[in-house]
Amino acid sequence: MPLRPQFLVGTASWTDPTLVKSDVFYPRAVKTAEDRLRFYAEQFNTVEVDSTYYALPAERNAKLWAERTPEGFVFNIKRFALMTQHPAEISRLPKQLRGMLPADEQSNRQLTRPSKEIVDMAFQMFWSAMAPLREAGKLGIVAFQFPPYFIPKPANFDYLASLPERLPGASIAIEFRHPTWVRDETRRTETMNFLRSRGLYYTSIDAPEDSSIVPSFIEATGDQVYVRFHGKNRENWFKRNITAAERFKYLYSERELQSLAQEFGNLEQQGVKRAYAIFNNCYQNFGIMNATTMGAILRGQQQ
Repeated sequence: MPLRPQFLVGTASWTDPTLVKSDVFYPRAVKTAEDRLRFYAEQFNTVEVDSTYYALPAERNAKLWAERTPEGFVFNIKRFALMTQHPAEISRLPKQLRGMLPADEQSNRQLTRPSKEIVDMAFQMFWSAMAPLREAGKLGIVAFQFPPYFIPKPANFDYLASLPERLPGASIAIEFRHPTWVRDETRRTETMNFLRSRGLYYTSIDAPEDSSIVPSFIEATGDQVYVRFHGKNRENWFKRNITAAERFKYLYSERELQSLAQEFGNLEQQGVKRAYAIFNNCYQNFGIMNATTMGAILRGQQQ
């Protein structure tokens, strides 16, 4: 008989400003970064780190994260912007990377066309900084979320194929933002087979339905499944000049979560050993509430 998957349920960030300010999750006595992480890790067994998208992580922070969380707690790390062909704020680049820029680019606000040498160095620095989490057994998924302009073309397939070599030993999950990767049945099959053949995990999402949004479905391309729940706030999804918390502001009902949990039901038949449910509906305590409910539902299914 196949073993039941281990379910890890948590939120995208434990420090979202609207959550910290809401005063409905953290006790008033919990005020420092250390205390917030310790308190969060008492409630959940995993979290997704969002700050590493905006700036390369420091090894010191990874060491502190490992020290401040109990055994068995798992961090899923968003890769740095340059690693997924997003622009990066030059002011937030490490001195070593800024020094590699041509003089006429160092005063720019963003780096949009980095050299291969800079991208390679970003990969090396990122992976080196993860050493404390790797050594502590607390590094879960490295989450690669590609921009909408990352489309199915040979150069992008080649880029995806290069990731395991650049991050040796990493569990890498791929989230596409352009629906052509998976909307057509033939293309979806091709994409999933490609990910399987390269040892990459597909990031499944739950999001509003629209022709411009990647459709919602759970797919296993290996022995781990990574699902990000973005909420179904279709109206806010397309608004401009709003915060991420407002865009993903959505409180799932218990009925919705029960239905979504059923989609995890056949994972053991597919050889899945670990399944992540990450709630990105990060408005005040919405993600916290939904992660708590989903965790209880999944535990109940396993009894």
